Amino acid sequence: MAGERVLVAKVGLDGHDRGVKVVARILRDAGFEVIYTGLFQTPDTVAAAAVDEDVDAIGLSMLSGAHMTLAPLVVEKVRERGVDIPVIVGGIVPDQDVDELMKLGVAKILTPGATADQVAGAIREAIDNQ
Repeated sequence: MAGERVLVAKVGLDGHDRGVKVVARILRDAGFEVIYTGLFQTPDTVAAAAVDEDVDAIGLSMLSGAHMTLAPLVVEKVRERGVDIPVIVGGIVPDQDVDELMKLGVAKILTPGATADQVAGAIREAIDNQ
């Protein structure tokens, strides 16, 4: 696992960043190198940063309700750049949206209440399954 890099991002107009900062710390403490892009990113900027930083996974924090639009767009923009980096979505995702997000290319989905071990495990599993 040494040297695995994860980009974490807030896409769209969601200005709530406490959770993503906690996730970044969880991943750092689990041995990942973490790059946090900050608030109000676009799918294009996330994809570009992921490729530029040569990351092994992308974690999106989604609390705005725009997960069905923005998460698949990130997957699409990453693939347009010729790479297949797993995208993991964490946040408020209704149960009825999980299967569709997975069909659209999202590798894993974490909902509120996920433990630190579950967060790190989901990232590791998504990377290992690439």
